[in-house]
Amino acid sequence: MTIAKKAFATFASVMALGVFAAQAETLSLGDFQSTSHIVSVEGTVKWMAAVEEATGGELTFDHFPSQQAAKSKAQLDAVNSGILDAALLGASYHAETLPLNSVVGLPGYYGSAVQGTMALQAMLKEGPLREEVLAAGVTPIFGFTLPPYQVLAKERLGLPADWEALDVRTSGATQAMTARDLGAVGISIPGPEVYTAVERGRLDAVLFPLASVPGYKLNEVVSHISTNGSFGGYSFIMVVRSDLFDALEAEAQEAMITLGNETAIHVAQAQDDSVEDLIAQWKAEGIDTYSFTEAELAGLKEAMGPVTDDWVTRMGGEKAQSVLATYRALTSQ
Repeated sequence: MTIAKKAFATFASVMALGVFAAQAETLSLGDFQSTSHIVSVEGTVKWMAAVEEATGGELTFDHFPSQQAAKSKAQLDAVNSGILDAALLGASYHAETLPLNSVVGLPGYYGSAVQGTMALQAMLKEGPLREEVLAAGVTPIFGFTLPPYQVLAKERLGLPADWEALDVRTSGATQAMTARDLGAVGISIPGPEVYTAVERGRLDAVLFPLASVPGYKLNEVVSHISTNGSFGGYSFIMVVRSDLFDALEAEAQEAMITLGNETAIHVAQAQDDSVEDLIAQWKAEGIDTYSFTEAELAGLKEAMGPVTDDWVTRMGGEKAQSVLATYRALTSQ
């Protein structure tokens, strides 16, 4: 049985957690993903439904996907201001508030969404990443990563010389450094706006996780997609405003976290499982889905090497060194 099939196997145990608060609680939950995105289908929506069922309807959600309640970069502010009670944050959109969480954006560390998610979950349970989220006024319920980023473009990109002066969509400051060290210019554009930017020629290439491509239909506007690169990662963190979370019954808190842990691995495995089928589909559509050669991988690795050192310098202090050491150890398992 795969991890994805096991993801909700402990659901019955959560059902037996006990009696919840007498009055039902409805949380408004913000989300910048569309409901057709794999992250929403296999992550957010599945988790909300599981929590509602586990609590017998005592804890429910009003879901605001596709930036309906707040733009991607404003989700955290919306929670803190009371516009929302909870949100699925894209950590890189909140780099000023959650700088250490940008460690996930470093290139060359994890090789699958499951591997990255297991590392992130461990770091959100205790240590600097958790402390950073709590300091922002919200409590992390669970976190997960996307598969490693690949490059999508209208021409094949290989060695760093191919990237010179290209405008490349990046996610967050860490990935912007990756593009810079490859000789390109990193441009931050929210996922929902990337399609139009590529179509109109504003972008020459896009760094993107393959499992997320269908959610934004990027395969319609590119002709070349790499399959074995490692241009950094991306993390999502489901958060609830801390004062609200702390006021919930202990059983409700436990249900949210227990089912969140299962959801994190489930959505990660679902993404990994989807990539092989997507590659076959794109090939059938005439898209060049290619693997970097050994020489290209070596050249890319050498060019991106300074990104980690630059990240530590930019973060400063022993805490950043400690975060990196933990992250490196967890993604090596």
